[in-house]
Amino acid sequence: MSISKELQALKEFKCKDRCVLSVYLNTNPADPDQLKGAWKIHLKSGLKRMEEYITASKNEDELKAFKTVKDKVVKEIDDHSNELRKGVVIFASDNPSLWSVHYVQVQVKTSFHWEDHPVLEEMEYMYKAYPDAGIILPSFGEVRILDTAMGFLNDELIYDFEPNLEEWGNRKKVTPDNHPGIGSSKAGALEPRLKENLGRFFKGMGEIVERLKKERGWKEIHVAGEIEMAKAFAETLREKPASCIHKNLNNSSANEVLHEIFEK
Repeated sequence: MSISKELQALKEFKCKDRCVLSVYLNTNPADPDQLKGAWKIHLKSGLKRMEEYITASKNEDELKAFKTVKDKVVKEIDDHSNELRKGVVIFASDNPSLWSVHYVQVQVKTSFHWEDHPVLEEMEYMYKAYPDAGIILPSFGEVRILDTAMGFLNDELIYDFEPNLEEWGNRKKVTPDNHPGIGSSKAGALEPRLKENLGRFFKGMGEIVERLKKERGWKEIHVAGEIEMAKAFAETLREKPASCIHKNLNNSSANEVLHEIFEK
C-alpha cells in the first residue's frame, strides 16, 4: 500500500475512547542529541510519563489497552534497533486493531500521543516534503529506477538495453557488492545504428516510467544523469519532472542518490 493510501486509511480510523498510541521517534545517528543511543532514553521516559498520566485517570480498561500497545511498540523498535535510520513512526491500537510502522529516512521530531485517533499532522508534513516518488537514472546502457517514499527506498529496478535483441530487459540488482552493473555512458562507444535504436527505445522507457508512476502512486518523478541523457529522458515524460539534475549518479548507492535528490 502506498503511503498516500495508508494515510487516508489512518485518517478514517477512530475509537470510541482513547486507544491509539502515536509514536514519533528521532533515531538519527547524525543528530548530536542522539549520541550513544539517546533515543532509547527518550522512548522509555516518554512512554513512562504517558503511562503515569493514564494511571492517574483511574481508568483500568484504558490503562490495560495502553500497556498492551506500549509493550508491542517497544518490542518492535528493540527488535529493529540495529536497522534504524533517521526516524520511526508507529500508530498502534489493540481494540480495534491498528498496526502501522514506518522506518523513515527523514528527520523526525520525537513525540508521543494517546488519543482516539492517530495523530497524523507530522506524518502528513513529512509526506508532503518527501512523497511517493520515482527517481530515474538514465544512461546509454541502462535506465535505473528507484521507487521511494518518505526519503526511503521501496524498490529498485534496472532496465538494460540489449543491442543484439534491440529491446529493453528488466532485471534486479545482481552484482555481489549490491551495486548495479552500469553500462557505458559515452555515446561514442556505440555504432550509429545502435545509437538510433537506443534513442528509440529510450522513448519507450518514458512510457514504462509513466506506467510505473500510475501503478506505484508516484506523486513526483525526478531525473538525474549526464546533461544530454537527463534532458533527453525528461523530454519523453508527459509532465515536467519535479527536478532534473545534471549529474551521473548511476554508480552511487541508493542512499547517496536519495540524499542528492532530496537533501541537497
